[in-house]
Amino acid sequence: MNISFYDLSVWVLPLVLAITFHEAAHAFVAHRLGDNTAWQLGRVSFNPIKHIDPFGTVILPAMLLFAHSPFLFGYAKPVPVNFRKLNNPRLDMVWVALAGPATNILLALAAALARRAVPFAPAGAEQWILDNLNNALVINAILAVFNMMPIPPLDGGRVAVGLLPRPLALPLARLEPFGMLILIGLLILLPLAGSQFGLNLDVISAILGTLTGYVIQAVLFLTGNA
Repeated sequence: MNISFYDLSVWVLPLVLAITFHEAAHAFVAHRLGDNTAWQLGRVSFNPIKHIDPFGTVILPAMLLFAHSPFLFGYAKPVPVNFRKLNNPRLDMVWVALAGPATNILLALAAALARRAVPFAPAGAEQWILDNLNNALVINAILAVFNMMPIPPLDGGRVAVGLLPRPLALPLARLEPFGMLILIGLLILLPLAGSQFGLNLDVISAILGTLTGYVIQAVLFLTGNA
């Protein structure tokens, strides 16, 4: 697979911005709701260096890209949140978790709206700006949908733990140490195993792709781009 400098220039910038704003939103909401752990560590910041994880943000997505994985994903440094310091731990955990995906939706809306200003861009830069905005729309939609999967430590898992009755929430919360292994199994290992027997077991990626498509269509409709 040949990846040009132009390809990198229109994918890396929107990806870094999407991840940075996502994590900063978690940290900001946690701070506002009573936990200053992330604040003291400097995570309420738009500085990408504060949030990027070398493996999860760079190496893992690159490995999946070159391996032609059916679904690309990665992660940033988790924002540390001491839920016991939150004003209302169970409910506030939900708001902290939702802050990241909600921010990605807002960024997707901003990117779609900004496409209207592309004709006013400097001559010769229109295509580069448009490609960045289109990729920002796609990346933020993917991050919002992917992170709302109900598997801890993803945001959807944290939301589920905060909203479910305790008899259901506690077993789900105990899955958190194994969350990334479960995701790798569902998104990579299961499809690979199925392909050895001529079976399409890439069900999760198909569901995520469909939901992402719906989100993109909704964003385009709301911004008058549909």
